[in-house]
Amino acid sequence: MDDLESIKQKRMQELKQSLEQKQYPSSPVTITDASFDEFVSKYSLVLVDCWAPWCGPCRMLSPVLDEMATEMQGKVVFGKLNVDEEKMTAVNFGIASIPAMLIFKEGKFVDKLIGAVPKQNIIQKLQPYM
Repeated sequence: MDDLESIKQKRMQELKQSLEQKQYPSSPVTITDASFDEFVSKYSLVLVDCWAPWCGPCRMLSPVLDEMATEMQGKVVFGKLNVDEEKMTAVNFGIASIPAMLIFKEGKFVDKLIGAVPKQNIIQKLQPYM
């Protein structure tokens, strides 16, 4: 009977993790000034990419973040904020250079990365918050 209970508990845990993962987007979500607070509060760990269409390094970083969003689904949610269109959030966080990545844990701002940094650097920055 103990073996059966152990298997049941393990399967329940797997199903729970699977369900949680499905609720996390597998690609970056476009966010606005209006949706910003709700977005960063909705998930336990969020990285917001502050970018603009004319920014070359931002365009270089975009496919990396797309890939990471898929790989880290269920752990980190990625958002994209166009600072040309959504100026208030950029001003609130003192974004002077882009790309800039803002990291939020449980809705609170905890860290930031500036520039088109390699994927491994982004992972290292996120690791302590996972």
